Amino acid sequence: VFGKDINLILVLSNLSSDRKSVRVDMSASTILYTRRAVAEILKAATSVELGPRQGKHIRVKIPYTHYGRYLTTDKRIQVTALCEVMRTHGLKLLVEKTIILEDTNIIIKLPRRVVVNKAVSLEISYANPLPEPVSRCVLLVTLMNQQVKINLARLAPRERSKIYFEFTPRRAGPLQLQVDFSCDKFSHVKGFVTIAVAPA
Repeated sequence: VFGKDINLILVLSNLSSDRKSVRVDMSASTILYTRRAVAEILKAATSVELGPRQGKHIRVKIPYTHYGRYLTTDKRIQVTALCEVMRTHGLKLLVEKTIILEDTNIIIKLPRRVVVNKAVSLEISYANPLPEPVSRCVLLVTLMNQQVKINLARLAPRERSKIYFEFTPRRAGPLQLQVDFSCDKFSHVKGFVTIAVAPA
Protein backbone atom coordinates (compact mmCIF):
# COMPACT_ATOMS: atom_id res chain seq x y z
CA VAL A 1 0.00 0.00 0.00
CA PHE A 2 1.25 3.49 -0.88
CA GLY A 3 2.89 5.17 2.13
CA LYS A 4 3.95 1.92 3.83
CA ASP A 5 7.28 0.07 3.82
CA ILE A 6 7.51 -2.67 1.17
CA ASN A 7 8.50 -6.15 2.37
CA LEU A 8 9.52 -8.79 -0.18
CA ILE A 9 10.83 -12.36 0.02
CA LEU A 10 13.08 -13.95 -2.60
CA VAL A 11 12.90 -17.76 -2.46
CA LEU A 12 15.98 -19.67 -3.63
CA SER A 13 15.83 -23.45 -4.09
CA ASN A 14 18.67 -25.84 -4.90
CA LEU A 15 17.08 -28.71 -6.83
CA SER A 16 20.35 -30.61 -7.29
CA SER A 17 22.22 -33.02 -5.01
CA ASP A 18 25.32 -30.74 -4.90
CA ARG A 19 26.06 -27.76 -2.66
CA LYS A 20 25.66 -24.39 -4.38
CA SER A 21 27.00 -20.93 -3.66
CA VAL A 22 24.77 -18.21 -5.06
CA ARG A 23 25.55 -14.50 -5.30
CA VAL A 24 22.42 -12.33 -5.40
CA ASP A 25 22.52 -8.74 -6.68
CA MET A 26 19.26 -6.95 -5.95
CA SER A 27 18.07 -3.58 -7.17
CA ALA A 28 14.83 -1.62 -7.23
CA SER A 29 13.79 1.48 -9.16
CA THR A 30 10.69 3.60 -9.42
CA ILE A 31 9.40 3.35 -13.00
CA LEU A 32 6.82 4.78 -15.38
CA TYR A 33 4.07 2.58 -16.84
CA THR A 34 6.30 2.26 -19.95
CA ARG A 35 8.86 0.53 -17.66
CA ARG A 36 11.33 3.40 -18.06
CA ALA A 37 13.35 3.80 -14.85
CA VAL A 38 13.01 7.07 -12.91
CA ALA A 39 15.28 6.61 -9.86
CA GLU A 40 17.16 3.73 -8.24
CA ILE A 41 15.94 3.26 -4.66
CA LEU A 42 17.69 0.04 -3.61
CA LYS A 43 20.97 -1.71 -4.36
CA ALA A 44 22.12 -4.69 -2.30
CA ALA A 45 24.23 -7.81 -2.70
CA THR A 46 24.44 -10.99 -0.66
CA SER A 47 25.77 -14.53 -0.95
CA VAL A 48 23.87 -17.67 0.02
CA GLU A 49 25.08 -21.24 0.58
CA LEU A 50 22.52 -23.87 -0.38
CA GLY A 51 22.89 -27.51 0.61
CA PRO A 52 21.51 -30.33 -1.56
CA ARG A 53 17.74 -29.91 -2.13
CA GLN A 54 17.75 -26.94 0.25
CA GLY A 55 15.75 -23.74 -0.02
CA LYS A 56 16.36 -20.36 1.61
CA HIS A 57 14.45 -17.10 1.91
CA ILE A 58 16.05 -13.69 1.45
CA ARG A 59 14.01 -10.86 2.96
CA VAL A 60 14.12 -7.43 1.35
CA LYS A 61 12.68 -4.25 2.84
CA ILE A 62 12.20 -0.99 0.95
CA PRO A 63 11.24 1.73 3.46
CA TYR A 64 8.83 4.46 2.38
CA THR A 65 11.62 6.98 3.08
CA HIS A 66 13.63 5.38 0.24
CA TYR A 67 10.94 5.43 -2.45
CA GLY A 68 8.44 8.15 -1.45
CA ARG A 69 9.89 11.21 -3.13
CA TYR A 70 10.85 9.30 -6.31
CA LEU A 71 7.48 7.70 -6.99
CA THR A 72 5.58 8.90 -10.08
CA THR A 73 1.79 9.07 -10.41
CA ASP A 74 2.00 5.53 -11.91
CA LYS A 75 3.06 4.30 -8.41
CA ARG A 76 5.21 1.50 -9.89
CA ILE A 77 8.42 -0.05 -8.57
CA GLN A 78 10.53 -2.55 -10.51
CA VAL A 79 12.53 -5.02 -8.39
CA THR A 80 15.20 -7.25 -9.96
CA ALA A 81 17.38 -9.99 -8.51
CA LEU A 82 20.31 -11.31 -10.54
CA CYS A 83 21.25 -14.73 -9.10
CA GLU A 84 24.63 -16.11 -10.14
CA VAL A 85 25.63 -19.67 -9.25
CA MET A 86 29.35 -19.55 -8.48
CA ARG A 87 31.86 -21.99 -10.01
CA THR A 88 29.47 -22.97 -12.83
CA HIS A 89 30.91 -20.90 -15.68
CA GLY A 90 28.58 -17.98 -15.06
CA LEU A 91 25.17 -19.64 -14.75
CA LYS A 92 22.79 -16.75 -14.06
CA LEU A 93 19.08 -16.29 -13.41
CA LEU A 94 17.26 -12.96 -13.52
CA VAL A 95 14.08 -12.52 -11.47
CA GLU A 96 11.92 -9.43 -12.03
CA LYS A 97 8.79 -8.15 -10.33
CA THR A 98 6.79 -4.97 -10.91
CA ILE A 99 4.96 -3.69 -7.84
CA ILE A 100 1.99 -1.36 -8.30
CA LEU A 101 1.21 0.35 -5.01
CA GLU A 102 -2.49 0.53 -4.12
CA ASP A 103 -4.29 3.62 -2.90
CA THR A 104 -6.78 3.20 -0.09
CA ASN A 105 -7.26 6.93 0.36
CA ILE A 106 -10.66 7.74 -1.17
CA ILE A 107 -13.91 6.34 0.22
CA ILE A 108 -17.25 7.57 -1.19
CA LYS A 109 -20.43 6.80 0.77
CA LEU A 110 -23.81 7.10 -0.96
CA PRO A 111 -27.30 7.26 0.51
CA ARG A 112 -29.40 4.12 -0.07
CA ARG A 113 -31.64 5.80 -2.64
CA VAL A 114 -30.91 8.64 -5.08
CA VAL A 115 -33.90 10.18 -6.91
CA VAL A 116 -34.18 12.64 -9.82
CA ASN A 117 -34.61 16.33 -8.84
CA LYS A 118 -34.01 15.57 -5.15
CA ALA A 119 -30.93 16.97 -3.40
CA VAL A 120 -28.52 14.28 -2.23
CA SER A 121 -25.53 14.47 0.13
CA LEU A 122 -22.47 12.24 -0.33
CA GLU A 123 -19.69 11.61 2.18
CA ILE A 124 -16.20 11.71 0.64
CA SER A 125 -13.40 10.66 2.97
CA TYR A 126 -9.74 11.05 2.07
CA ALA A 127 -6.51 10.25 3.87
CA ASN A 128 -2.82 10.97 4.21
CA PRO A 129 -1.17 7.50 4.14
CA LEU A 130 2.30 8.95 4.78
CA PRO A 131 4.30 9.08 8.02
CA GLU A 132 4.69 12.86 7.49
CA PRO A 133 2.20 15.77 7.24
CA VAL A 134 0.90 16.97 3.86
CA SER A 135 -0.35 20.42 2.85
CA ARG A 136 -1.86 22.19 -0.19
CA CYS A 137 -4.55 19.48 -0.27
CA VAL A 138 -7.06 19.75 -3.12
CA LEU A 139 -10.07 17.60 -4.01
CA LEU A 140 -11.36 17.76 -7.59
CA VAL A 141 -14.90 16.37 -7.91
CA THR A 142 -16.23 15.61 -11.42
CA LEU A 143 -19.96 15.01 -11.83
CA MET A 144 -22.50 15.63 -14.64
CA ASN A 145 -19.71 17.06 -16.88
CA GLN A 146 -18.82 19.65 -14.25
CA GLN A 147 -15.74 19.95 -12.05
CA VAL A 148 -15.67 21.41 -8.56
CA LYS A 149 -12.32 22.22 -6.94
CA ILE A 150 -12.26 22.10 -3.13
CA ASN A 151 -9.25 23.37 -1.14
CA LEU A 152 -8.71 21.35 2.04
CA ALA A 153 -6.83 21.79 5.31
CA ARG A 154 -3.43 20.14 5.81
CA LEU A 155 -3.42 16.56 7.10
CA ALA A 156 -1.29 15.15 9.89
CA PRO A 157 0.60 11.85 9.37
CA ARG A 158 -1.87 8.96 8.73
CA GLU A 159 -4.82 11.33 9.29
CA ARG A 160 -8.21 10.68 7.63
CA SER A 161 -10.77 13.43 7.12
CA LYS A 162 -14.08 13.83 5.27
CA ILE A 163 -16.31 16.35 3.56
CA TYR A 164 -19.95 16.30 2.50
CA PHE A 165 -20.79 17.05 -1.13
CA GLU A 166 -24.33 17.95 -2.14
CA PHE A 167 -25.86 17.87 -5.63
CA THR A 168 -29.23 17.39 -7.38
CA PRO A 169 -29.40 14.80 -10.21
CA ARG A 170 -31.39 16.01 -13.24
CA ARG A 171 -32.06 12.67 -14.97
CA ALA A 172 -32.60 9.01 -14.11
CA GLY A 173 -30.03 6.33 -14.91
CA PRO A 174 -26.36 5.75 -14.08
CA LEU A 175 -24.26 8.74 -13.09
CA GLN A 176 -20.51 8.59 -12.57
CA LEU A 177 -18.81 10.58 -9.82
CA GLN A 178 -15.03 10.88 -9.89
CA VAL A 179 -12.82 12.27 -7.11
CA ASP A 180 -9.17 13.26 -7.55
CA PHE A 181 -7.10 14.06 -4.43
CA SER A 182 -3.72 15.83 -4.61
CA CYS A 183 -1.33 17.49 -2.15
CA ASP A 184 2.27 18.65 -1.95
CA LYS A 185 3.69 15.10 -1.46
CA PHE A 186 1.60 13.10 -3.98
CA SER A 187 -1.00 13.71 -6.65
CA HIS A 188 -3.93 12.22 -8.57
CA VAL A 189 -5.19 9.68 -6.04
CA LYS A 190 -8.50 8.73 -7.62
CA GLY A 191 -11.79 7.30 -6.45
CA PHE A 192 -14.99 6.86 -8.41
CA VAL A 193 -18.45 5.44 -8.01
CA THR A 194 -21.44 4.90 -10.30
CA ILE A 195 -24.66 6.29 -8.83
CA ALA A 196 -27.97 4.67 -9.84
CA VAL A 197 -30.47 7.54 -10.07
CA ALA A 198 -34.10 6.44 -9.74
CA PRO A 199 -37.02 8.18 -11.50
CA ALA A 200 -39.06 10.58 -9.38
